[in-house]
Amino acid sequence: MAEKKRCGWVDGDNAEYVRYHDEEWGRPVHDDRHLFEMLTLEGAQAGLSWSTILNKRSGYRRAFANFDPRKVARFDARKKKSLLADPGIVRNRLKVESTVTNARAFLEVQREFGSFDRYLWSFVAGRPVLNRPTAMKDVPARTALSDRISKDLKRRGFRFVGSTIVYAYLQAVGIVNDHSRGCFRCPPRPT
Repeated sequence: MAEKKRCGWVDGDNAEYVRYHDEEWGRPVHDDRHLFEMLTLEGAQAGLSWSTILNKRSGYRRAFANFDPRKVARFDARKKKSLLADPGIVRNRLKVESTVTNARAFLEVQREFGSFDRYLWSFVAGRPVLNRPTAMKDVPARTALSDRISKDLKRRGFRFVGSTIVYAYLQAVGIVNDHSRGCFRCPPRPT
């Protein structure tokens, strides 16, 4: 039986990487809690490999109240200090503090738009951007879309949301689908 062909960035020897690619990456997400989780994880990845973050994902879920933004927004100085001693997450003070700050900003967006999902998907009129790149070199690190969303998130008080992080986030939550043409998860060409 032939192995499924996947995007070039997938480490086929890492089962968690393969599962993430096959079951999550590029699939449209409309659940606010999952949108907050991926925003947190993409920010935590800054300067690190995605495999490092995937390996710590369960630690992040435990440490950050299963990504319930209401609970995370209430984390106080003592809780943030305890997180800096938690080996289950990336112990970076700025990243821990940004998660709490982002939870508070996330709740404000929910209040304003009814959901973070509605806010985020409004940038693409509710329809995913399908790029169908030929190779990894064809996938940009940022785009005009990620620039626009990054700028708006920063204006709303979010941190660790530079354009490159935001583009990776858009890929992760399926707003942008960059599965390569040879990949079994690549969507068919629109007709």
